[in-house]
Amino acid sequence: MKQLLSAAFLLAAFFQMNAQDFQGMAVYESKTSTSDVKSRMDGNKDITPEMRAMAESMMKKMFEKTFILSFDKTTSVYKEEEKLEAPGQNQMAGRMMVSMLGGGGTFYKNVKDQSYAVDKEFMGKEFLVKDSLPKFNWKMEGETKQIGGYNCFKATAVRPASKSDIRNFRPKNTDEKKDAKSGKEKTTNLMDDIEIAENVNITAWYTPEIPVNQGPENYWGLPGLILEVNDEKTTILCSKIVLNPKEKATIKAPTAGKVISQKEYDETVVKKMEELREMNQGKNGGFQMRIGQ
Repeated sequence: MKQLLSAAFLLAAFFQMNAQDFQGMAVYESKTSTSDVKSRMDGNKDITPEMRAMAESMMKKMFEKTFILSFDKTTSVYKEEEKLEAPGQNQMAGRMMVSMLGGGGTFYKNVKDQSYAVDKEFMGKEFLVKDSLPKFNWKMEGETKQIGGYNCFKATAVRPASKSDIRNFRPKNTDEKKDAKSGKEKTTNLMDDIEIAENVNITAWYTPEIPVNQGPENYWGLPGLILEVNDEKTTILCSKIVLNPKEKATIKAPTAGKVISQKEYDETVVKKMEELREMNQGKNGGFQMRIGQ
């Protein structure tokens, strides 16, 4: 009986997907581990309880978000859910930090021509990153589980870490910060205290019951909608799915910003971060940055 019901569900889903005006909507909750940062704050006697509370509030807003994925058979738009918040000091500081670290807007994917476009703001400048979708060499695993009533299958992959994504920053080992000659710990600023991972391990869960080649952010390439994905630090989990919603979303690529490739954007971010590190060293830790160059 269960097999008949499952077959009927898949058949109904198949006809839904092949409808001329098919569209779907999926809600995702994103959460990034900040345990490394919190442990460093615990060991810093200069951080007051008030400073810690403000920092944790900012991290929560930066790394715990809700996103909406609107998709059809070949294209999708993934963007943060819009929320109205009362203005405040923490909110302003959080926005400034997100802008400085390259906050993204609308992420558009076209799996038919394997391209994407995403509008980003970095240091007060708007960029439109346009490039080919990353290639994931997915390895199909034997594990299965249910997410929201959908049967999901596990797939894994390894990919190079993006140098422009703060989530790939890792705190350096304490031994690595010691001077090679004296063995004494160097005086460092924020940028001296972190490093960027070379590769990240990806674990994804997809459902063939929604046979579209889509997923959150730039994830794609599996025979079904990706409902959960983890890259060691961040977990993105689908909490709601609506097929053929009454109100259709507009699925189109963003157009605002200076057009730039992903490689060029990464190089821009790395260059500015290095500039920040050098300026902080030259100004005894003072925060300065040239904008618009």
